[in-house]
Amino acid sequence: KTVCGQCGQGHAIFYDQHTRWIRDLSCGDKHVYLSLNVRRVLCWRCGKVKTERLDWLAELPNYTQRFVFCVGRRCHDTPVKAVAEEFNLDWHTVKELDKLYMREQLRRAPAANPTVIGIDEISIGKGQKYRIVVSDLLKGRPIWFGGKDRSEASLDEFFAWLGPKKSKRIRLAVMDMWQAFRNSTLKIGNAPQAKILYDKFHVVAHLQKAMDQVRRNEYARLKGKDRRFIKGHRYTLLSHKRNLSLQGRKALKVLLGANKRLNTAYVLKEQFEQLWEYRVAGWARRFFEHWRESLKWQRLKPFEKFAAMIEAHWDGIVTYCDEENHVMLGFVEGFNNKIRGIQRRAYGIRDEEYLRLKILTCMLPKIEI
Repeated sequence: KTVCGQCGQGHAIFYDQHTRWIRDLSCGDKHVYLSLNVRRVLCWRCGKVKTERLDWLAELPNYTQRFVFCVGRRCHDTPVKAVAEEFNLDWHTVKELDKLYMREQLRRAPAANPTVIGIDEISIGKGQKYRIVVSDLLKGRPIWFGGKDRSEASLDEFFAWLGPKKSKRIRLAVMDMWQAFRNSTLKIGNAPQAKILYDKFHVVAHLQKAMDQVRRNEYARLKGKDRRFIKGHRYTLLSHKRNLSLQGRKALKVLLGANKRLNTAYVLKEQFEQLWEYRVAGWARRFFEHWRESLKWQRLKPFEKFAAMIEAHWDGIVTYCDEENHVMLGFVEGFNNKIRGIQRRAYGIRDEEYLRLKILTCMLPKIEI
């Protein structure tokens, strides 16, 4: 006799048993199965017949827990199809085993208690379908994936999930210049005490677009042989000079010598990088004012629009001057690239729950077998 696992009160007695084959870790190139007599018991109180539970069995009862961990570890860096062929399993079975493994990873991970968060959106499927990913930048791992789009209401779901007590501990929120993210973060009841820091890589991306637009405008303005200096040099103009090869530097020198407007735009682009080196907000502001003054009479409309955007979002950019706010700004963008790699490896993940688990566990340590 034993206590019933269903009601927890009445006693259960032996009902019957049946033999089950359990898949375990392979031995070399041989698949190993365990033959096990599994008993079922009948509860006198609730009248339910239940199968006995064994700790070393997985939720999918035909596999051991350590076999699930083995499959999950392989799926971390390998497509599901390849793992299915390796273990001679159905594709859907491997996917379910991988889900069990990732849920166990999340169960073992420390509870989210962030003070510095990174907010970004990712595109899923076809069309304008977005989901929001929030990361703990000090721990270097994602902590939340969800929402229905990249709206203010979707980000509100994160703060509701985190709870008001933990939300009050957030001191810094790193994001792009999407207004909905700012509004949600500073909303009363979310994290109004947090400072907003606009991600350097998103700011520089806007500057790169302005530089590329100047290049396009010059190419459209010129005719005939004068275009040969510009055609095919997009990468040369958008890259830092220190990152170019010797051949690239020679091409850049010829290009800038042949077109005065591109030369001016390139110098301004390189000078703007200096903004991130200031540690005093006043000096950073003075530098930006001088940089914006340099745009006068240059007829660089894309740069003027970029300067106006920086002016409108200055409070979230100058936050970086504070030494306390020097966090892993590249983590958010680098992690976004990692997500795109996960999606490419699977040719797009249609199961959103599977994608959520993949994202939340990709930075967690693997479970030891």
